[in-house]
Amino acid sequence: MKYTAVPNEKNKTGKGDGILVGGNLKTLESLAGSKSDIITGGKILFVEDTGEYMYSIDRMFWGLKRTGKLANLNGLVIGGFKVKPDDSPDEVFGRTLQDIVLEKVSGYNYPVCFDFPAGHQKNNFALKCGIRHRLEVKMDEVSLKEIEQEKN
Repeated sequence: MKYTAVPNEKNKTGKGDGILVGGNLKTLESLAGSKSDIITGGKILFVEDTGEYMYSIDRMFWGLKRTGKLANLNGLVIGGFKVKPDDSPDEVFGRTLQDIVLEKVSGYNYPVCFDFPAGHQKNNFALKCGIRHRLEVKMDEVSLKEIEQEKN
């Protein structure tokens, strides 16, 4: 199975192979340190969320960074994010999702894809976590493709 997405000008280009892991960002944060915590090294991480304030998303990405979950990835797929609006115009967080993510992954050399059509949204690809994928992020094309497992 191969999924394609419309490129985002903030994407980081590149190619990476690895097992796809991840899911809802808040759930991943809640599982940190438990028996269900995910291991991200050498993998492609997918995250999405809905109904969170931007400052909460920033905090959750800081958690991913500080626990090393962003350090050794082979790719990062940012799916659908429906951000909860600020309660008051005086309390605007002032940063975009792309700003937050790019700050946390600066210094890492792997592809990053924004606005991938998966998550809590109408256009929603069913991604297979636990399966090896190849993420290719180019300026004119983004693809996430399952890679056939070699038979022994």
